[in-house]
Amino acid sequence: MGTEPILQRGETTTSIGRIKPELYKQKSVDSEDNRKEDVKTCGKLNFTLQYDYENELLVVKIIKALDLPAKDFMGTSDPYVKMYLLPDRKKKFQTRVHRKTLNPLFDETFQFPVAYDQLSNRKLHFSVYDFDRFSRHDMIGEVIFDNLFEASDLSREATVWKDIHCATTESIDLGEIMFSLCYLPTAGRMTLTVIKCRNLKAMDITGSSDPYVKVSLMCEGRRLKKKKTTTKKNTLNPVYNEAIIFDIPPENVDQVSLSIAVMDYDRVGHNEVIGVCRTGLDAEGLGRDHWNEMLTYHRKPITHWHPLLELPGRATSFDSQGSCPSPKPTSTP
Repeated sequence: MGTEPILQRGETTTSIGRIKPELYKQKSVDSEDNRKEDVKTCGKLNFTLQYDYENELLVVKIIKALDLPAKDFMGTSDPYVKMYLLPDRKKKFQTRVHRKTLNPLFDETFQFPVAYDQLSNRKLHFSVYDFDRFSRHDMIGEVIFDNLFEASDLSREATVWKDIHCATTESIDLGEIMFSLCYLPTAGRMTLTVIKCRNLKAMDITGSSDPYVKVSLMCEGRRLKKKKTTTKKNTLNPVYNEAIIFDIPPENVDQVSLSIAVMDYDRVGHNEVIGVCRTGLDAEGLGRDHWNEMLTYHRKPITHWHPLLELPGRATSFDSQGSCPSPKPTSTP
């Protein structure tokens, strides 16, 4: 106490004392370990892995999940599992939905075409969901198996048990889209200007995407019209600044909504949905607030960022065509 520190070769001092880089490094490692310990788990997932050398396939069998959390009012869940072999998100598999159980027995086998020498660069991503017929499916949790050779060399079937990490906002982050809404009641014209997206989830094995935006005018679950932007190649942060215009009479503006889907263009296969959002009086949260703000400030473009969500279940058909009914007269007692 009270003595000046003796400097070793390569050390420096400041007005607050001696700097020891190794201490900072140790602190960083410790904090990472703490974060891992803080991750909440919500059950276990059991699966097997084996490599089919003759056909160059990774064979994954999802066996069962145990001790899942209850997501329904009845104290149960309707779980299913979605699976990718990252970094490729175009090829995905999904189990069947198992009704009213917290310990589902899946017993389903899936095959990923992949060369054996590529396995060290790939990782399995399992997402466990609770199916909901009428709204967006809730993500229960996920398992990321980043070392496929952890259990064996895969020449024989290897059984794996992994903790399911509870879903966080980071685990389901698909990116965001910025767009403006402007309504001219005298002309009956609504303009949605797609401005840009940021931090989109990569869909290609290259770690990028070829995104475009598809906007659908919806009425009571039916798609009346759809329009789309141009495609931006090889980017997760595309800039569009493209206006999409719909003719909507003032008497119908309360009955319609807009469904916005950010898509990944695929020249060979089918285009994949990266994420979706909705705006309208029947939307939730920001989607409803944005719509109301547009109706409050006519002729003024109202701009907001919207988080992208997973595509909801197929309870509502987005492919059926139709027309919006005329507004119903108010009933008098």
